Amino acid sequence: MWALVESNNVTQVYTRPKGLTIGNVNYPSNIFMLWTSSELEALGIYEIVIDNSNLKDKEYYINTQQSFNFASGTVTASYGTATAKLLDDVLWEEGDSDIPAGKSVGDVKQKGIRQGHINTINAQAGGILQPTDWMVVRAAEGGTAVPSSITTKRAAVRTKANAMCTQITNAANVDALAALYVYNDATPPVRPLGQLPQVD
Repeated sequence: MWALVESNNVTQVYTRPKGLTIGNVNYPSNIFMLWTSSELEALGIYEIVIDNSNLKDKEYYINTQQSFNFASGTVTASYGTATAKLLDDVLWEEGDSDIPAGKSVGDVKQKGIRQGHINTINAQAGGILQPTDWMVVRAAEGGTAVPSSITTKRAAVRTKANAMCTQITNAANVDALAALYVYNDATPPVRPLGQLPQVD
């Protein structure tokens, strides 16, 4: 990205090369590729330095728009302070005057991210169990018993899924939830949330 600086202020941002007019002169888009930094800066065009120090994972945070600042011959694009997403659902309550049609007290007003993570774990566990569900149905209907090795592995999936959901439920805040998914430097890498076992 590039920025046009006029009177020490960023007046235009270019996300890609484009033809432009500065003063009474038209310039083709290829100047962004062919001209040196010094030549571009002589026109007031500076390559933007991205500062991601405040940028946080959008899974857990709402980031601000970038702001552009020119100082000491450098244009910097930076983010403001990110806001943590809601961890838990917010419900409509008695006294809310703006409950929309079709919604009632106790319905979800704003969704938090915690339940989505729990739903994902349960869906993953269901996907692992699904290929052997037919064995359970067959046994329940009076057919061949499920092999003990499969029964043991299916139980391990359910146990681990429940434990993972408990970890997510117990996360005190968004940072604690995010930390459950951070892999360490072990070989192979592991994360505090762990992994669901497989049923082969």
